[in-house]
Amino acid sequence: MNYLIDGKRIAEAVLQNTTQRVLTLKSRGITPTLAVILVGNDLPSQTYVKRKKLAAEKAGIAFHLEHLPDTTDQRLIIRAIEELQANKKLSGLIVQLPLPEPLYTAEVLNAIDPRVDVDCLTNTNLGKLIMDNAPWAPPTPAAVLEILHDMHIDPKGKNITIVGVGALVGKPLSIILMNQRASVTTVNSITSDITEKCLRADIIVSGVGKAHIILGSMVKPGAIVIDTGVSFVDGVMSGDAAVDEIVDHAYVTPTPGGVGPITVAKLLDNTVTAAEQRLH
Repeated sequence: MNYLIDGKRIAEAVLQNTTQRVLTLKSRGITPTLAVILVGNDLPSQTYVKRKKLAAEKAGIAFHLEHLPDTTDQRLIIRAIEELQANKKLSGLIVQLPLPEPLYTAEVLNAIDPRVDVDCLTNTNLGKLIMDNAPWAPPTPAAVLEILHDMHIDPKGKNITIVGVGALVGKPLSIILMNQRASVTTVNSITSDITEKCLRADIIVSGVGKAHIILGSMVKPGAIVIDTGVSFVDGVMSGDAAVDEIVDHAYVTPTPGGVGPITVAKLLDNTVTAAEQRLH
């Protein structure tokens, strides 16, 4: 039996729904608009932005790219944010991460108006996420939830191990899953019994960004491995999961073609939700 999870199929279903909602908004004279600020020329970041642009155009969402040189300082990035969100037609705004100078990432992100913060990275929206009343979930954690929904899996009561506790995936996802009454275990770089914690899990979510650190021997039969980690070795994209070792006995997302397309689809879903909310 093949346990490979088809992320492209799930993403397409999300995009179809989003496209229908865009048509409804356009019938009322509103075109959802997503702006992306890209600083520098990081190749993976450029690739991700291109995918977002193509998906947005496919769904009928207007897309604006503000590409700034890698020498742009914090003040100028924040000015670009302020100028973009002064446009009342804007629905969503994201800053593509990582920034060339990551020390001031928090200051840059918190310059975004929470109403257009479709990555859900401002302190305001993260606080709402903790209190379980955020307007939307960050796109990658939302993609994880979309996979579980597609598989008819309710996180409630499940043993879930999250490998990696970064701000983009691990931390917000652990909060979301705890709010859904899952039993969540987190693993970081100094955890001593990672394999044991993974073997106890019904669901493993990894977001480390190191190739093939989740081995087949760490996954019990019938478990679900959702791999949000991405790394590039000699220009080749890899995920955290050793898919070939896992796919014969447990469900697993491939890289590419797993979580990535769903993340883009959920970003656009958030953008349309923001446009709908600004109607009221």
